[in-house]
Amino acid sequence: MEEFQPDWIVGVGGGSPIDAAKAMWVLYENPELTFEQIKAPNPLPVLRKKARFAALSTTSGTGTDVSPFSVITDRDKDVKYPVFGYEITPDIAIVDPELTYSMPPNIVAYTGMDTITHGIEAYVSLAHNPFTDPLAMQSVKMVVDNVEKSYAGDKEARGEMHYAQAIAGMAFSNGFLGIVHSLAHKSGAIFGIPHGLANALYLPYVIDFNKKADASRFAEIARMLGLKGNTEGELTDALTEEIRRLNRAMDIPLTLEEFGIDQKEFEKNLDKMAAGAVEDPCTPANPREVTAEDLKKIYIAAFNGDKVDF
Repeated sequence: MEEFQPDWIVGVGGGSPIDAAKAMWVLYENPELTFEQIKAPNPLPVLRKKARFAALSTTSGTGTDVSPFSVITDRDKDVKYPVFGYEITPDIAIVDPELTYSMPPNIVAYTGMDTITHGIEAYVSLAHNPFTDPLAMQSVKMVVDNVEKSYAGDKEARGEMHYAQAIAGMAFSNGFLGIVHSLAHKSGAIFGIPHGLANALYLPYVIDFNKKADASRFAEIARMLGLKGNTEGELTDALTEEIRRLNRAMDIPLTLEEFGIDQKEFEKNLDKMAAGAVEDPCTPANPREVTAEDLKKIYIAAFNGDKVDF
């Protein structure tokens, strides 16, 4: 970038390439800064002094083409670092379904469940608001209606999923996320779990944990989807079962052990993951307050497939 001094930076690909391009944009415009100075919780400097940013997403999950977030993985330290600030929201997002037609089924599954996680977490977040609620709810409906057909290769469904990821991205850009993402960030970096797969796996366990604080908003999602239940608790349980059904239908593992993580390696890293997750920038907006011990117990439940009843 320094050599040819672009006035537009174009990020093309899935979440990782676009996120990398966002971080490069910040450093290109501010060469005096280091990555340590731009990662969260540090504020970002003013951008667009030298260039603007366009994003063309080729997967249907991250929402980074419309969001103020970037996640950068340090492979040497097995850590994912968030970069956050509305300055890195792309100026243009080109949401073209044809860019997704070559996605293999497993990427369709992982990114699709990433999208539904964005929608659900944004809807129940402490930061949810009247602007984000309709976007979050619509994105969830679009995923449930289309993700299995998209997984099977249906092009119309691919288009709906691509729109859904952008809609969910707009929801969580202003409504924020929760501990599904916190858990996924820390374990994903250490064990190489694809981000969308990790979200899909943790989501039912986290809903069971969060419903103790307030099941009403989960119940609203379940009603919108036409799921059955006589109480808010029953509706929330129906929602978690629907998520597990989607996971099974698309060959997504339901436990960390099923994913292939060695128990000794899991136990060795458990405290580190829980301590990191409680400090993750996604944790404060979670609808139920959490401690590192809570997150440790959720990790254990997700490893074994245990019911979260605490």
